[in-house]
Amino acid sequence: MSGYFDAATAAPLHPAARAALDAAAADGWADPDRLYREGRRARLLLDSARESVARTLGCRPAEVSFCSSGTTAAHLAVMGGLAGRRRTGNHVAVSAVEHSSVLAAAHWSSSGGNPAVVTEVPVDRAGRVDAGAFAASLRPDTALACLQSANHEVGTVQPVAEVAAACRDRGVPLLVDAAQSVGRADPPDGWDLLVASARKWGGPAGVGVLAVRSGTRWRPPLPEDEHEGGRAPGPVALPRVLAAAAAREARQAGRAGHDARLSTLVERIRSEVPRRVPDVEVLGHPSERLPHIVAFSCLYVAGEALQTELDRAGFSVSSGSSCSSSALTPSHVLAAMGALTHGNIRVSLPDDVTDADVDRFLDVLPPIVADLRGSAGVGGL
Repeated sequence: MSGYFDAATAAPLHPAARAALDAAAADGWADPDRLYREGRRARLLLDSARESVARTLGCRPAEVSFCSSGTTAAHLAVMGGLAGRRRTGNHVAVSAVEHSSVLAAAHWSSSGGNPAVVTEVPVDRAGRVDAGAFAASLRPDTALACLQSANHEVGTVQPVAEVAAACRDRGVPLLVDAAQSVGRADPPDGWDLLVASARKWGGPAGVGVLAVRSGTRWRPPLPEDEHEGGRAPGPVALPRVLAAAAAREARQAGRAGHDARLSTLVERIRSEVPRRVPDVEVLGHPSERLPHIVAFSCLYVAGEALQTELDRAGFSVSSGSSCSSSALTPSHVLAAMGALTHGNIRVSLPDDVTDADVDRFLDVLPPIVADLRGSAGVGGL
């Protein structure tokens, strides 16, 4: 039995990825940019991995670059997107629930020495942006628009196709953060730039994906580098890239069965937690959501205390802002939704979770919450 319920942060390494890492030690260690035999072999392996990821995203292999993490990919996408359209302006439209890496890059970036102007489009109580409101936020000087495919904290799927159509009509390139959805949902339509992270789909940490459609104005925001078409600095971690591609292909092969089962288990958590624990709000859209994520907030309980007690009971979950939980900062996502920002727990199920694991979680959660509320002097709720 397993209690690892934080797959949205990092899914357990897929067996196919582990096997690919072992194989890469023999065949994928050389520099793919060299022309000797070992380098040519490495280049063939890298090209195959790039083609595999490109098929997933629905783009050409030449449009895909690998970098050191999903965060790095997001930073490069935002900063490069602004640099490529500096003559248009320095305005960025984002949803208020974007991942912190996207928001940080947008607020930090400058275009021609002028700080970027960021419009954060609000979301509804389920964490979903209104496509019309997003379209209304676009201006003549909008250089870039950013919208995640699905939210990393509550799992809500965003109306990417509708927003992409509005961006296309206005001539604004759209960056889609697809970190949570790649490997779990079909790729969204209409993106111009896309970023993803291999560790979310069972690949190893240390592999990010940056995809830039041909014709999109994008300039390298860092010093020129000969690797990855000049988009990402430094040599590719080839063994990790090969493992990432292998994990993606293996998960895709079994995706339908896994996701149907995970969605059923998530629905059980969504219905049972408020039934068993008083004063709980289940978060996110009830149907337009990813299959493996569910989040809820418990009134009168500190999220970090709840996380600690669940860990002692054998369950690994995240709390607070999922992208900065080490600082235990309030979640900007929940604040934007108008939801309770303390007492928050995100459960994200791995593929190998069992019904018994979820049953055990549902059994241990109510007494833990009751004990914490009792210690805070609010027992009996």
